[in-house]
Amino acid sequence: CFHSRFHVAVVGAGIVGLATARELIQRHPALSFAVLEKERELAHHQSGHNSGVIHSGIYYTPGSLKAKLCVQGAALCYQYCDQKGIPYKQCGKLIVAVEHDEIPRLKALYERGLQNNVPGLKLIGAKEIQAKEPFCRGLMALDSPYTGIVDYKQVAQSYAEDFQEAGGTIFTDFEVTNMEMAKESPPESEDGLKYPVIVRNKKGEEISCQHVLTCAGLYSDRLSEISGCSPEPRVVPFRGDYLVLKPEKCYLVKGNIYPVPNPRFPFLGFHFTPRMDGSVWLGPNAVLAFKREGYKLFDFSTGDFLDAVTYRGLWKLVLRNLSYGMGEMYRACFLSAQVKQLQKFIPEVTVNDVLRGPSGVRAQALDSNGNLVDDFVFDGGTGDIGSRVLHVRNAPSPAATSSLAIAKMIADEVKQRFQL
Repeated sequence: CFHSRFHVAVVGAGIVGLATARELIQRHPALSFAVLEKERELAHHQSGHNSGVIHSGIYYTPGSLKAKLCVQGAALCYQYCDQKGIPYKQCGKLIVAVEHDEIPRLKALYERGLQNNVPGLKLIGAKEIQAKEPFCRGLMALDSPYTGIVDYKQVAQSYAEDFQEAGGTIFTDFEVTNMEMAKESPPESEDGLKYPVIVRNKKGEEISCQHVLTCAGLYSDRLSEISGCSPEPRVVPFRGDYLVLKPEKCYLVKGNIYPVPNPRFPFLGFHFTPRMDGSVWLGPNAVLAFKREGYKLFDFSTGDFLDAVTYRGLWKLVLRNLSYGMGEMYRACFLSAQVKQLQKFIPEVTVNDVLRGPSGVRAQALDSNGNLVDDFVFDGGTGDIGSRVLHVRNAPSPAATSSLAIAKMIADEVKQRFQL
């Protein structure tokens, strides 16, 4: 069984884990770093199953980490792609009001975007909407020219290459099942216990390290429990199903078209998203997933299901949003109900123009009162192991857009906590 020693082990090779590992090794070239990933490939879950949008930072509460990191992160993301020659398109986004009562909310969003320093925002009327999106109908729209699209899997892969070129090690197929303190130093070693934390995987392989950073997305709460830290906030998985426009209908959509978000429900509603490969995704909805990595309608895991339904926070959320949730379940099953939503924006779209597309699962952190945790949550714990671990508990959307900015912030936090 192999055994290696590292100063810091990062658990989770999604876009946030890889960006952070890259940032850490660039700041501390004298230290050794490893990334541990349970899948055989990198960026396999949320990072490889998202809409691929480079968000500009309009929606988030001014002054929140999300707002600051998204605006910084988008700028860094474009800069990084330019540097590495990763293709992207700055195709812009319209947030479109189709009903009169949405106009005040749209104007409030515009004000919020200005407070967040989002570049290039303007409100436009029906004529200008059609000039930008000939098939789209709307009363007024917020035009965000800075929004773009990219393939985040490619971005994550590039972070991994940077990390490895700087001397970092990536272990795939390494599912962490246990963390513990080494009992005592082996008698032949001079240095005493320099690498006191032992991280083990399913197969019994282990590595020793001084500190652990977890960026485990859908499993952040479970890894926290393994290390003896708090199980809250809990992760409740929501599946988002996308539809895709048939290729011959992709001319209907040029850039991103989003609805004015419902203030009660932070999932952003059904939208039109062009992709780097020329396809157009429509969606996603948000339905409770009965498996943490359940990308198909009927994927089920007894453990994950029980975990979710025995959590009182989830019941509070469900009861408060029952009619909305039932509507989403209904729309998930019936294409025509989803298409009806899309026709508010592009009347030409019919049921015959769409196919069921891919799905993603979003790790939504939920507190025990049933509130969706909106901002980033970092925590460690106490005791021997807890004090050597930092958990990135909730890095919600726009984490992919913000990954380089998040990485800088986590690296500051790591430096402070672990005195690197």
